[in-house]
Amino acid sequence: MAEKGTCGCCGKTTDRTEDERKKLIHRLNRIEGQIRGIRGMVESDAYCADILVQSAAVNAAVNAFNKELLASHIRGCVARDIREGKDEVIDELVATLQKLMK
Repeated sequence: MAEKGTCGCCGKTTDRTEDERKKLIHRLNRIEGQIRGIRGMVESDAYCADILVQSAAVNAAVNAFNKELLASHIRGCVARDIREGKDEVIDELVATLQKLMK
């Protein structure tokens, strides 16, 4: 199991300000609420087109979250690692972008 504050998959962490953390969590909470709303629509047999509109809104919200997090990652983690001579971060960034663009 990973230590508190580390990622279980890679062991890396990102230091975020309290404001950055709060903004990301706020976005995720809204997305979670939207998902619960869609689930309720399915459970109550809502009209398919109405559910699809809400699903598109969730996709847009997730994309906005990803854009914000990606920008922060590039400005912070990637820039820091390049300044420290850790050029492998470029390959990692390319791989991440390829996954996001699927």
